[in-house]
Amino acid sequence: MADPASSRAQPKDATGVIVFADGTVVWGKGFGATGAAVGEVCFNTAMTGYQEVMTDPSYAAQIVTFTFPHIGNVGTNDEDVESRVEGAVGCVVREDVTERSNFRSNREFAEWMADNGKIGISGVDTRALTRRIRTQGAPNAVIAHDPKGNFDVDALLQRAIEWPGLEGMDLAQRVSREKHEGWEGGPWKLGTGYGRAPRDAKPHVVAIDYGSKDNIFRNLVKAGARVTVVPARTPLEDILALGPDGVFLSNGPGDPAATGEYAVPTIRALLDRDTPIFGICLGHQLLALAAGAKTTKMHQGHRGANHPVQRVGEAWGETQGLVEITSMNHGFAVDADTLPDNVEQTHVSLFDGSNCGISISGKKAFGVQYHPEASPGPQDSFYLFEKFVGMLG
Repeated sequence: MADPASSRAQPKDATGVIVFADGTVVWGKGFGATGAAVGEVCFNTAMTGYQEVMTDPSYAAQIVTFTFPHIGNVGTNDEDVESRVEGAVGCVVREDVTERSNFRSNREFAEWMADNGKIGISGVDTRALTRRIRTQGAPNAVIAHDPKGNFDVDALLQRAIEWPGLEGMDLAQRVSREKHEGWEGGPWKLGTGYGRAPRDAKPHVVAIDYGSKDNIFRNLVKAGARVTVVPARTPLEDILALGPDGVFLSNGPGDPAATGEYAVPTIRALLDRDTPIFGICLGHQLLALAAGAKTTKMHQGHRGANHPVQRVGEAWGETQGLVEITSMNHGFAVDADTLPDNVEQTHVSLFDGSNCGISISGKKAFGVQYHPEASPGPQDSFYLFEKFVGMLG
């Protein structure tokens, strides 16, 4: 990245800016919503699915740098939204946003960004920014867009400096739904859209929403379950009153240790009752915390649709060693060195060896760090939904 001292001079045509907490200033062309937003800058290596990425609640309070240079070519549509709550606050792209060219599109990406209050900036050397994140870690910054190019860089810098960062921050409550609801959406098919979930299906899964992606629930339906979704802070007695055959712990943003202050006691109580449990991403981390492990903030995180994960542990039998290509989005991880004796590591990242899956001995409880529902990403890991629903009887 440019030297902080030499990057503050604003180019004549700059309508967008990123101001990092260390004083670095990066100029570009703004698009989408106007104004300013603060967050942690991360990068995503997926080549497709930018709309799903931007609407994933796990990206709350984050600014996504897309390593793929051409963003916008498939436009946006109403079917590829993963959640109607807060997702990423902004994005950084290399080239000017491409005009849409896809038969499913009904809106340009820049227009959709504006309508959803998300700020974008193009014309940035995203390769250099990605290298910076890899070497120095994910920085805090403010992204801003003003069509007239009027920016108070000092004020934006102060805002970036004062933002506390994701560590210690509970964001699940901010993105969780406010009341429980029966999930009605089924799998998507070209030409017909999303199907309807049969309301009389068995078994019944109660899904705790810590900032969930909708495609997770569709995959649970596809695997044969009936799903009821409840807010993050739903009391144990209210969950049990719904008569679950199993409980699902969703993905979500923020520090799992912070969310765990209210989530872990509920999960431990469910484990004590031998309730079958399946957790994804944040849900996986919360399950690990409930089992006695610890989590840690990662240097750069894992975000993309091309992450190789290997099955390990005796539980996988003949498939032990098999590699899945997975979709990931997380900046915290379970510390494998802290796993208790009754918790087996079942998956590991082939990028850095970090934990990507656990199973609790003597319990029908397991979790994975990655996203088996993809959106975007490969479908290698759908078997996990079938495994969970299959153990519910």
